Amino acid sequence: GRLLSRVTPSTMFATLLCLQHEADTLIASCIYIRTTFFGTPRQPPPRRERAIWLVSVMHMRTNVRGGRRRAPLMRLTEEMTRSMAMGKVFKDNAARVNSLSFFSDGKYLVTGSDDESIHLYNAASGESQKVVYSKKYGVDLVRFTHHNNSIITASKNGWDETLRYLSLYDNRYLRYFKGHRDRVVSLSVSPLNDTFLSASLDQTARLWDMRTNACQGLLRRKGSAPQVQFDPQGLIFAVASYDYQPTVQTQMMGHSHSSVPLHTIKLYDMRSYDQGPFSTFQPAMWQLQPKFAQKNGSGMPALTWTHMKFSPDGKHILMATNQNMLLLIDSFSGNLVQQYTSFVNDAGHSLEPCFTPDAQYVLSGSEDGTVHVWETLSGREVAVWGGHAGPVQSVLWNPTMMMVASACTSLVMWIPASDDL
Repeated sequence: GRLLSRVTPSTMFATLLCLQHEADTLIASCIYIRTTFFGTPRQPPPRRERAIWLVSVMHMRTNVRGGRRRAPLMRLTEEMTRSMAMGKVFKDNAARVNSLSFFSDGKYLVTGSDDESIHLYNAASGESQKVVYSKKYGVDLVRFTHHNNSIITASKNGWDETLRYLSLYDNRYLRYFKGHRDRVVSLSVSPLNDTFLSASLDQTARLWDMRTNACQGLLRRKGSAPQVQFDPQGLIFAVASYDYQPTVQTQMMGHSHSSVPLHTIKLYDMRSYDQGPFSTFQPAMWQLQPKFAQKNGSGMPALTWTHMKFSPDGKHILMATNQNMLLLIDSFSGNLVQQYTSFVNDAGHSLEPCFTPDAQYVLSGSEDGTVHVWETLSGREVAVWGGHAGPVQSVLWNPTMMMVASACTSLVMWIPASDDL
């Protein structure tokens, strides 16, 4: 008390000036050290641009609790899908981007490319965050695990078919999963636990657990290029493939072989998959159009499956093909519900489609650099987005934000146009 009684206003003011000077000196020293040893810090985007981006991507937030995504709080409309415009364009890759994966909370996006690079993006801020390389093994089918700093990826070097559990934090392989003898063409991570599925051109589908490198289950499927996918709850999984079935009607349908292509989807219960499928669908897709009943030079059917996706509500299965056709199949009855054909795929690209989070719309890229949006049940095309320089390999809607990612050699993040906010 006696000390404070002797402090005059002028003394206190002088003391504050000294403290401010010391603080300014300390800040200047920190900036000098940061610039000298780490380079000039990257300037944040303008305040208005950042505000528009955040408002746009937060336009359709969904309820995320306990790490699991719940039903969307907002239902999409045609006007919303038509309002989407290019928000960010990233030209970080020297070759085709072959796969996309959003983390479950929608904040992060990871991409894999044929240039052997893996890029991590912050979808909430629209910024590139990290890049790592896999020069020895190549990169394909990148998938987030249940941690936003780790992924599962397949090889693409032509001589090694091992799957790898990669930490993006320090670019270190945590585990190797060996067993496939040919290229892995499909990969799906369970939304429920640490298991994941893989399918290979060696005509097998395998079940794995990230906690051990030993294969947990093996399913053999005749035919070529099987596809695997977990349902949204992680309780069942589907395996799609095709084979040939002998028939006396072969010559009547114009086939030169004594069989016709038989496309099959088998559903397995995770608790008893070793007892066989509990449901099997055999859509007669060779009856859709005459050209799909034809065979190529190797004797295989012209129509093959390249991707499989469950709808977020689990009611439908979306099958992508090597033609300009997507097929919507009822996941309970196996009936063909809808087909989407108003896009270009003359070169037989493996174009990865997706559903919107509310399952009301289906999206797919096209060979001509456009993205097409259809109403799921009616099949009516409601929007076409243009702007890519080449075939759009993958399209993926953010699970929790009003944002879409699409990729050719460049990555595009689509958001609602600022005039519509």
